[in-house]
Amino acid sequence: QLQASGGGLVQAGGSLRLTCAASGRTFSSYGMGWFRQAPGKEREFVAAISWSGVNTYYSESVKGRFTISRDNAKNTVTLQMNSLKPEDTAVYYCARSRVGVSSAWFGAFRSVNEYDYWGQGTQVTVSS
Repeated sequence: QLQASGGGLVQAGGSLRLTCAASGRTFSSYGMGWFRQAPGKEREFVAAISWSGVNTYYSESVKGRFTISRDNAKNTVTLQMNSLKPEDTAVYYCARSRVGVSSAWFGAFRSVNEYDYWGQGTQVTVSS
């Protein structure tokens, strides 16, 4: 089970920190991702982190502004969002990779189909 929190309303240029808390003892064996979905749009990839935390990936639209990290001892993954823009407004979802430790994840982490467990979503609204 995944529980996302930390969303809210912020002005452009501001920051928010999203946290995803996972239950279970195998958290450290799975890649994790953050996705977002704006009204009328498809869910899109935002960031991903490998099971060890060594490898991180970002969409071009958030690179340099967002940072993904994880704490395997606490079963959490965090998305630090800085320099927020109105176009970042969306519901943000955390998700767990469908497979465990696997090199195949590195070629598929941008796809929603790569993830089988999803958090409930947290709303992020950035005002101009």
